[in-house]
Amino acid sequence: MTDRRLTPANGRVAARELMGRVSADAFVTPEPAQVTVPVADLWQTPDRTARDRQLLWGDPVDVFERRGGMAFVRAGKDGYVGYVAEGDLGARADATHIVGVAATHAYPAPDMKRIAVHHLGFGARVKVVAGGDKFFEIEGGLHIPRPHLVPANRAFTDPAAVAQLFFGVPYLWGGNSTLGIDCSGLVQAACLACHIPCPGDSDLQEAVLGRALTDEVPERGDLYFWKGHVAMAVDADVLIHANAHHMAVSYERIEDAIARIDAQGDGPVTARRRL
Repeated sequence: MTDRRLTPANGRVAARELMGRVSADAFVTPEPAQVTVPVADLWQTPDRTARDRQLLWGDPVDVFERRGGMAFVRAGKDGYVGYVAEGDLGARADATHIVGVAATHAYPAPDMKRIAVHHLGFGARVKVVAGGDKFFEIEGGLHIPRPHLVPANRAFTDPAAVAQLFFGVPYLWGGNSTLGIDCSGLVQAACLACHIPCPGDSDLQEAVLGRALTDEVPERGDLYFWKGHVAMAVDADVLIHANAHHMAVSYERIEDAIARIDAQGDGPVTARRRL
């Protein structure tokens, strides 16, 4: 059985490599593109009734179809497929840097007193074309404070530290940005920043991330999984997670979270994994 989230096929079109495995009217080679808005919703269907995930400024996508103002795409960061607004996409440009702080602004000139054009959150990908003492100029002529960008090829080394950048961000089902994020989005942001490949949903993360733990003492960065939920330890006693109980990214004692989640009917921990 194929996983809808990871299968680039919608009946009308499918990726050429799926020929003989799925049914489609046409098998196509995708067109490279990237997201050109701060946050783009990735929808299950083109009618925009159910959001699967979100994509950030500069995220690469493969476009398989453009129809009715929507594009059927596959996200480069995790292979997820779905629909984004066609107007949220532009030509692909290889990123040189990412936003390495919780958030920044893109200005029309290298001047912090100018009115910002865009708000960009952690993980947004940009191509730097020129640099000054205080600002980098990115492709398209916008300027971002130099301290807010880090080279895209430089991995962060502490996933928990990345997750902690999101403390207080409001909970958003399917969210992937510092404007709103969910449990698996938080773990994905932390892992991808550390160049650890990571799918977008907690069931897939539980299947592939790290190695299974049994009775080991919790360590910073360990993942705790429940059915439909994931959290990350920041030390042996405390975890951080985006959760609907607090409606935000919050800290919680590990033993308290385990007891609360079980008591509210969502069951016990299903797995612990170490990155």
